[in-house]
Amino acid sequence: MNLFAPSIAFVDLETTGTRAGEDRITEVGIVRVDSDPGGGPPRVAEWSSLVDPGVPIPPVIQAMTGITDAMVRGAPAFGSIAQDVAGRLAGCLFVAHNARFDFGFLKHAFARAGLAFSPKVLCTVRLSRRLDPEAGSHGLDALIERHGLDPGGRHRALGDARALWQFVQRLYQTRPAADVEAAVKRLLRIPSLPPQLPPDALDAIPDCPGVYLFYGDNPLPLYIGKSIRLRERVAAHFCGDWGRETDLRMSAEIRRIEFETTAGELGALLREARLVKEVMPSHNRALRRKADAGVMVMDDTGRPAFVRADAIEPSGVPGAYGPFSSRAAMRAHLQSLAGEHRLCWARLRLERRDGPCFARQLGRCEGACVGAESAAAHDERLRAALEGLRIPAWPWPGPALVREASENGARVDVHVVRDWHWLGTARDEAELGELLAARVQPAFDLDVCRLLLKRYAKTPGSFVPFPGGFAAAEAA
Repeated sequence: MNLFAPSIAFVDLETTGTRAGEDRITEVGIVRVDSDPGGGPPRVAEWSSLVDPGVPIPPVIQAMTGITDAMVRGAPAFGSIAQDVAGRLAGCLFVAHNARFDFGFLKHAFARAGLAFSPKVLCTVRLSRRLDPEAGSHGLDALIERHGLDPGGRHRALGDARALWQFVQRLYQTRPAADVEAAVKRLLRIPSLPPQLPPDALDAIPDCPGVYLFYGDNPLPLYIGKSIRLRERVAAHFCGDWGRETDLRMSAEIRRIEFETTAGELGALLREARLVKEVMPSHNRALRRKADAGVMVMDDTGRPAFVRADAIEPSGVPGAYGPFSSRAAMRAHLQSLAGEHRLCWARLRLERRDGPCFARQLGRCEGACVGAESAAAHDERLRAALEGLRIPAWPWPGPALVREASENGARVDVHVVRDWHWLGTARDEAELGELLAARVQPAFDLDVCRLLLKRYAKTPGSFVPFPGGFAAAEAA
């Protein structure tokens, strides 16, 4: 019997509650099924263990599962069996009912034990819905009844894991194998690599944050992307659900894949923004904008003016308004504000004419163009309307450090920023010293500016002013 994966782990957990980050595991059940390469019956291995959660089990959970505080007293903590559990799941497709629940609990438990956990995951709820869309319910009790399953030990981890293995066997008994495998492939988004890529092209890509680069026959990349889960994101490019013709064309052009890892999402976003503008990949149209971007400032007459990215001095960004992707984008925003706040089109430089502006002729301008409102009063109203777009002043006289740690804490990156510019990233004190000594100030980058402003608005305390140093940033 050839299954939809060479090795499958049917997994069920019992827990103290439903919050993966706060509640704890009380029992683990695994049915591992390994297909026989020779076509014989698969090898099936069952394993289960009670787990001491280290916290009391709520009475309602004890009543549902039958697992009591007395039963788990003396059982191993998850940390002491984590390596064993990881070994039993190694190389397997992870299958669970409402898989997000079980996967989430295990991922948190493994992280607390210092282990990474990133298997491919299949949810049997979703599989049942895809194969039996007319069925009224897809809960495990409904599957057991509908398919005549007899796992024994319902609401205990091993019994429920057995039920999932029996469910899959019943699918193969009652349906063409091709239908089952097509449904699984659709749910897993199993990539079909282009023939010009080696079959192991995805194997070396880690499932962590970073950027990836697709190359064709030329030395410059075709496309640069980022993700908090590199392997998963790269694989998604080859899953056959082509939303655009350009996606299909790019897949045909790819000859090799490279990647760079980062500690977290911010580092991946910053690196992607810089790389795209440095090498201008043909398929990164949205991020390729560079000199067209800019900010709005008030000139010597008090009127708004657009300053292009390549003309912006670093110290001129704080206190400006924006950023805007182009002069046209700034103009469109001013038009919207004019209509909402009865501002003068002539004063805003939206039109050039003597006498009343077009908005005044329609009764939608307070009259700065004809002297009915003073320029000072008009400009004060404009600044008030623009306040939400004002780029805040840089809070410190020098650079600041933004710490970012990997999910398991094994890697720490420190991003060096100043005046809403990204100067670079250091991984230790020596790299930080080199970066600061270089005193390189990159050109204004619309996307980087937005990323840093968003991070500062959300967590201002994550910005540590230099000379706090690498250690101070690590402690933040």
